[in-house]
Amino acid sequence: MKIKNYIQEIQIHLLKTHSRIFEWFNEEEELKAYRPEDKGWTIAEILEHIALTSHFLLILIDKGTSKALRNVRNLSLEDLVSDFEFDLNKIGEIGIHKSFNWIRPEHMEPNGEKSELEIKDQMITHINICLNQLEKLKNGEGLLYETTMTVNELGKLNVYEYIYFLSKHAERHIKQMEENKIEYNLVKLD
Repeated sequence: MKIKNYIQEIQIHLLKTHSRIFEWFNEEEELKAYRPEDKGWTIAEILEHIALTSHFLLILIDKGTSKALRNVRNLSLEDLVSDFEFDLNKIGEIGIHKSFNWIRPEHMEPNGEKSELEIKDQMITHINICLNQLEKLKNGEGLLYETTMTVNELGKLNVYEYIYFLSKHAERHIKQMEENKIEYNLVKLD
């Protein structure tokens, strides 16, 4: 896989996943406010959590992008791109709900302080930032900086992988919202 295809795969995943996420904002208010029997998050809280998590991941992505672009002067981009294994599969499990145990940091827990419109706007901004970062790193520069990801013991991720992680995290919660909807519809039938 070449760098252009690798970046394009991330872009497509980001856009498709968030397109599916945005559909949840159109669901009826009663469904979005339904608390599942296991006392998990409501759909409204899940949407807020996705935005919060993306916000904090973007802080690392922004720093990583800046450092990667600075490293262009000191490292051989050509050698790195030619030797790199373009494989996003190691992050795949992140997109599967309940595929591993993880205790999220408290600052990524929904608190109800933002309106639905603010959360949606924040997500749109996040997608645009990710797409802009990918454009800045279009020649493979994102490979020049890695940051440790402790979630699921992933280890060092390059900037592209961090953006993909952000998208896979959002995908993970689609299944959770679907489960809430199924349960809500069953409860409504009783």
